[in-house]
Amino acid sequence: MSNEAKPVTIVMIEDDEGHARLIEKNIRRAGVSNEIIPFTNGTEALAFLLGPDGSGLVNKGRQLLILLDLNLPDMTGVDILEKVKGNDHTRCAPVVVLTTTDDQREIQRCYDLGANVYITKPVNYDGFANAIKQLGLFFSVMQIPKAD
Repeated sequence: MSNEAKPVTIVMIEDDEGHARLIEKNIRRAGVSNEIIPFTNGTEALAFLLGPDGSGLVNKGRQLLILLDLNLPDMTGVDILEKVKGNDHTRCAPVVVLTTTDDQREIQRCYDLGANVYITKPVNYDGFANAIKQLGLFFSVMQIPKAD
């Protein structure tokens, strides 16, 4: 009997180095040891997620969890969310939006496009650390749905 479960790879798309370190530290502190692949811009993240041909085949059958900042230097996180959720091979990957934007229309748009969780980064360190810690606990119990 073979075990079909594959480890989840966490793809973190965050251009603020301080936020990226804090996110990773709190995920680790929550006991999540999964691989985290960091990207600081959307172009490189999409190249990884969808492959050089943009088909997404490169990640077929791979279990991904995407942490997405909306404010990136080269494109918006909403653009990335649309592309990921619009691709047959990546649309099942859960996307957690982590951003400082708390505009209700933006939040609703992300959910409409398929975001699984939307977390507003509190500006103060303790609030942000607490939000990420809760996220870490969420990861540790979460089951990623198996893509077809």
